[in-house]
Amino acid sequence: MEERLGRLEVRAIENGTVIDHIPADALFKIINIMGLENEHNRITFGTNLESKRMGTKAIIKINGRFCHQEEINRIAIVAPMAVVNIIKDFKVIEKLPVTVPDTIDEFIKCANPKCITNNEPVKTSFKVIKGDEISLRCKYCEKTTHLNQIKFAK
Repeated sequence: MEERLGRLEVRAIENGTVIDHIPADALFKIINIMGLENEHNRITFGTNLESKRMGTKAIIKINGRFCHQEEINRIAIVAPMAVVNIIKDFKVIEKLPVTVPDTIDEFIKCANPKCITNNEPVKTSFKVIKGDEISLRCKYCEKTTHLNQIKFAK
């Protein structure tokens, strides 16, 4: 980190992915969604950073890892306004869209304790219901899981 005009700035990454404009309360959800707790590359993240557009925001910088579109779309469940930048040689070479997918498979648990996915070795699958707030409908038991109820599968 370098100090410039009384402010601390996070060092740029040479090659990798930067996820910006994350709602501050969604930072650790995204870390979980992406499995970053098991990542061996250097990761820098910050939360409650100033943002003209959002008030406060979070940011994640992953050195040496390039995210795929499917992984980025998972981020959209908790941060549909996020911006994903692919960095090569310290320059943004691509901005990937964050798009809420139509279905979500495997990484979220069904909120219904009696659902087959919570009692048998069956992978979860949800239809995404888009509206003012995103919710998920289980393919098997049809229980609706609201954003604030989401639990991530291990």
